[in-house]
Parts: sequence; structure tokens; C-alpha cells
Amino acid sequence: MSAGPLDPTPLVVGIDGGGTRTRIVLADAHGTVLARTEGPGTALTPGMEGAAADIIKALITDVLTMAERTETRPAVCVVGVAGAGQERAAQALWAALASRRIADDVSVQADATIAMDDAFGDSAGVLLIAGTGSVAFSRAPDGRLERCGGWGPNIGDEGSAGWLGRRALSVVTAAQDGREPETALTGALLTALELDSLEELIPWAAAATPSALAALVPVVMQVASTGDLRANALISLCVEELVLHVRTLARRCFMDERAAVPVALAGGLMVKGSLIRKRLEQRLKSAVPGATVRVDDVDAARGAVRRARRLLGVEV
Repeated sequence: MSAGPLDPTPLVVGIDGGGTRTRIVLADAHGTVLARTEGPGTALTPGMEGAAADIIKALITDVLTMAERTETRPAVCVVGVAGAGQERAAQALWAALASRRIADDVSVQADATIAMDDAFGDSAGVLLIAGTGSVAFSRAPDGRLERCGGWGPNIGDEGSAGWLGRRALSVVTAAQDGREPETALTGALLTALELDSLEELIPWAAAATPSALAALVPVVMQVASTGDLRANALISLCVEELVLHVRTLARRCFMDERAAVPVALAGGLMVKGSLIRKRLEQRLKSAVPGATVRVDDVDAARGAVRRARRLLGVEV
């Protein structure tokens, strides 16, 4: 069903799968976007690759319908998902997608890989992704690729939304014990979760997914904006963890944090104008003096389309 590499008729699909949502872009061989949509998260967890593949297949069906191309199977589909940095998980998802015949050619990448494609192309720089999880990637001037973070919700993801939500719960329980000062987070979180007492947090937290914990972040930021000391301390700690990711890679790939370091920010916590992004950019000025933060948004799904066009044989 594929056409020649310069034929404008082949379709390519770029997918950015995170813990909270999945974004998908359908484009032609020239990179013209034909349709885009989003759906539930597809971040990989052991044994759930088939469920992620089902979501991805449904989303591809949706964008093909939107573009009135339901009779055409995409030539190339590049899927960038959180958790695909682990080879076993990536292979399992690839096999699940291949069996569903979503495209003639399927490539599974880590979410940071496709985000790097959009942020820097083949150039050097540091990319910080802070959403439900957190990770930073860097391409050194010599082309070397390095990673910092990305160890997952159980042992890592410092500074992420999931991490911040869990820390907020620890703060309110500590305040209840008297180990920490009182905080407005207590009432705000109970209200948001529709719980009557802190004791009810125990079963809720035991069953909470990283996405559910991440959903608490708007509450933390709202309380911080009122001047609450503990909420603001949490935001500051979150920022320090994320800055440490960038500084570590600046030293590793650029030799010195004072060297010129292009930095791109992506993920739900890094939305322009957000409290955490504002504080992060301010903190970088002293912690990584050579950092120059990219102004444009990073669109990982667009990066996946770029990679898909390369696989199709088109120069980009």
C-alpha cells in the first residue's frame, strides 16, 4: 500500500503517549497536518502494552476518519511513549501494534526521543520533560546522547506532577501529626478528592495511579498562590529537582553549566505561564547561567511526524 518516497499520497502518523493523555497527528509526506486528536494516556506499564496498543489503534482510526482517509493505511507510524526507553517494553508495544496492522511500518521510541526531534533536530541541547513523570535528555555538541532521571514513579520521577502530588499528601499527613505546621493544603486536597477525613487518604493513595496523583498539582499550585508556606515549599522543592536534571546534563555534555546550553521545556508542568515554569526559568539563571530557554513550545507528536517522514525517505 506504500507509494514512492516522494509521492505525496503516503500518510504518516506521529504519536506522543504520556501518562495522562496521548496526542496523535496525521500528516502527508510533505508534513502537512491533515488531522490531530488526543485520548487517554498510553505510558507503558508491564503487561499493559496491549491496552496501550488498543488506545493507539482507536486514535489512528479517529484521525483517519477526520481526514476522510479511512480506506488508507498509514505508511509509517512513529509512536513515542513514556516507558519505551526500556527495550523490553518497547518491543512488547511494537509487537502489539504490528499485530493490529496500524501502519505498513511501525517505530516505537521513548517519548523524549521524539520531543528532542522537535526541539533541536540534530543540534545540541538539553530537553527537560516534566509531566506525570520526569526525565531530561541531552545531545552533546559531539552528538553523544545522555539521560538524567526517568526512573519511573516507584523509584524516580523527581519533580514530576505525580511526585509532587504524592509529596503533597505527605505534607498534609505530617501536618495532621503535628510534625509540620498546619497548611491550607489539607482542606483543599480533601475537597478536591471529595473525602471526609484524612484517614480516607490511606485507601485512596494505595490505589492511586501516577496520573491520579498528578491531578492534585493544580490544587497545590492554587494553594501556593495564596501564600501558603508549605505549598510554596513544595513548589520550590519541585523546581530544585527539575533544575538539578538540567544542571547535571549541562555539566555532562557541555562541560560546565556556565557554557552556552540551549534548553527546551516540555510536559504538563512546563506549560507557558505556569507557576512552576516561571520559577524554573528564574532558578536556571543562577543554577545554570549558560542556559538559554527555547521560547517555542515543544510538540513531541510533531517530532514523531518528523521522524516518520525520515523513515519514509523524505529529507526533513
